[in-house]
Amino acid sequence: MNEIMTENTTMKIQTVAYSRLAEVDFNHIPFGKVFTDHMFQADYYDGAWRDPRIEPFGNLSLSPAISSLHYGQSIFEGMKANRDSEGNALLFRADMNFKRINNSCRRMAIPELPESFFMDGLKTLIKLDKNWIPTSEGSALYLRPFVFATMEHVGVKTADRFKFVIIASPVGPYYGHTVRVKVADHYVRAFRGGTGFAKAAGNYGATLLPMEEAHKEGYDQILWLDGYHFEYIHEIGTMNVFFQVGDTVLTPSTDSGEILPGVTRNSAIQLLKDNGYRVEDRQVKISEIIEAAENNNLKDAFGTGTAAAIAQISSIGYKGKDYILPPVSERSVSNFLKRNLIGIRTGEVADPYGWVEKI
Repeated sequence: MNEIMTENTTMKIQTVAYSRLAEVDFNHIPFGKVFTDHMFQADYYDGAWRDPRIEPFGNLSLSPAISSLHYGQSIFEGMKANRDSEGNALLFRADMNFKRINNSCRRMAIPELPESFFMDGLKTLIKLDKNWIPTSEGSALYLRPFVFATMEHVGVKTADRFKFVIIASPVGPYYGHTVRVKVADHYVRAFRGGTGFAKAAGNYGATLLPMEEAHKEGYDQILWLDGYHFEYIHEIGTMNVFFQVGDTVLTPSTDSGEILPGVTRNSAIQLLKDNGYRVEDRQVKISEIIEAAENNNLKDAFGTGTAAAIAQISSIGYKGKDYILPPVSERSVSNFLKRNLIGIRTGEVADPYGWVEKI
């Protein structure tokens, strides 16, 4: 194992003796099931984050008594690295992911991560496994930083030991088609004062049964509403959501803390506003979206997220009726974002914001 000094961190690196890269069929990559040669790890104990290291990807040895397995003290992030035409690895807005993971840490009583551990671990891992970045359209290297409690104690209390890990996975498009969504009218994802704004593992675990039921009805995802009145739109299970009503683009506000503040969402709003689109970031009622659909005034609907990128919605199911969106070819807003936002991430479109960093 070698010890190197990165920009801000002394890190131990153990590389694999044999890469598995040649075994991967990059033309047929199942999302999130193939992993690169290496992973980053660090541990929190005695009041500090310690021992940053790169190791071969492999299983973790953990006690069955670790508190995250019993009480859900676990959070994560989702990021992507792309490769440009010159072969450079490109990382998109990692500073926002770093801020968000620490927001999640604070909400879940997890010690905040040092920026040096997060950034140096991420970049070193990308450099080592750069050749795993696929180059076909819609593909990328998906990066999954996550933190979980490792204190061996079956008792409800804040843990004093944690593990921070980053793994990487070459992926194709999350959705290879337009998305059918069902509006929730019974289950709730998040509520005011809860953990909706955090990428906490339990937020997603609670959505699995409703999603399974929606899949049986032919839907791809759930469009969540608030838990008080089932009136205000929150987000879709894997992404934030946008609607074009007339000439105005609407997206639910994240101010209440019930909705994840998406990096792709933030970027989409900036791009749209800077290119002359009218955007309203506010509370959005499901009734106004249904009314717009009934009056043929709902011109576009789409989700935004790191995994999904820009996912165009084909229909919205609400109270037993499906509302069909216009053909994809007629959608100016989501098509603009697919060209430009994804183009910036892959280096095919100029980046006027400094969002992309070459690794």
